[in-house]
Amino acid sequence: MKSGFFDKLVDRLDHLDKGSLQTYFLRLAREKGLMETIFQALEEGIIVLDPAAQISYANRAAEQFLGFKLDDAQGVKIGRYLKDIHWDLVLDLDEYEWSQLVRREIEITYPQHRFMEFYVVPLAAVDEKEEGAVVIFRDVTSERQTTAASIESERLHALSLLAAGVAHEIGNPLNSINIHLQLLDREIGYLADETAKQELKELVDVSRKEVGRLDTIIRQFLKALRPSLPERKPHHINQLIEETLEVMQHEIRDRRMLVEMDYAENIPPVAVDDTQVKQVFFNVIKNALQAMNDGGILKIETQLGDRYIGVVFEDNGSGIDPDQLGAIYEPYHTTKLEGTGLGMMIVQRIMRDHGGEIEINSEPNRGTRMTLRFPREDARMNLLGAPLRDNE
Repeated sequence: MKSGFFDKLVDRLDHLDKGSLQTYFLRLAREKGLMETIFQALEEGIIVLDPAAQISYANRAAEQFLGFKLDDAQGVKIGRYLKDIHWDLVLDLDEYEWSQLVRREIEITYPQHRFMEFYVVPLAAVDEKEEGAVVIFRDVTSERQTTAASIESERLHALSLLAAGVAHEIGNPLNSINIHLQLLDREIGYLADETAKQELKELVDVSRKEVGRLDTIIRQFLKALRPSLPERKPHHINQLIEETLEVMQHEIRDRRMLVEMDYAENIPPVAVDDTQVKQVFFNVIKNALQAMNDGGILKIETQLGDRYIGVVFEDNGSGIDPDQLGAIYEPYHTTKLEGTGLGMMIVQRIMRDHGGEIEINSEPNRGTRMTLRFPREDARMNLLGAPLRDNE
């Protein structure tokens, strides 16, 4: 609607007859309806504020973004939905606050987790006679996800190049050192002095152990950055857990850990790569053991759901600090003195390749509960039956 139309109408009200007045008001109604239709069709959220920072209008997109209905929100302070903003200063055209709000991004958790970019336009900035402001929103969640995925891809590419160099420059010398340590161990066996033989043998054993640890780090590094696609075949999850525990039985016994199993019955086979899934179980159990003192308890439970088969690992260890929880999948992030920071990155990659999910609940000094969910191949959607008709 042209800005001068309404002013001209007001100036001529005293000179209009009833027919002309009706015609003008019908035109106003049509143009208002057109503007309303345009606002409601926009993907951006629009909120109009009065001079007291109260909501006077909001389009449908704004209602969806902030989780309210205009009928309920009219007259409500915008600060109820958008906090930590000095709206009084914004509406008064405070220069400092206005400069901060030219473009701002916020995280919204209700009614849906989103990242929103918004900016505020005080109406006085357009016309000094006007009061209030317009708030315009844009959903940038997908853009953030795309950017994050791109950054991760570039980071993994750089790490992959580094992995190739590590494997070539360190792997081969380690093999050579290991071979020579074996030869040295053989020569030590020919010594006549038993005391010297024992001392030298202990030194060689320590060296071979450290070489083995370096070799493990390199293999984990390469496995994390160059994962092979899973070769899926039907396997029983309970059996894979038992096979993993069998491999780790000596470490579990040495740490005097108690493992309690609670397996669900009648769990169908799951299409997984058994080697990769056992690697996942190994890493998760290893983390749990390292988080507990001697004599800790690790509970392992399997669950049968409509769409997933779940495996729960719950320990009574030190737990994870909330500030660290979001970074556990990042490469080299570890809170352990001898950790490589690659274990959970491998777990996440394998679970993602299997279409699975990971859920972690942890509190400092109260233990960690990790749930791994593998999709069921035999899952069926539960369809609701059509309602019966009156004559049925």
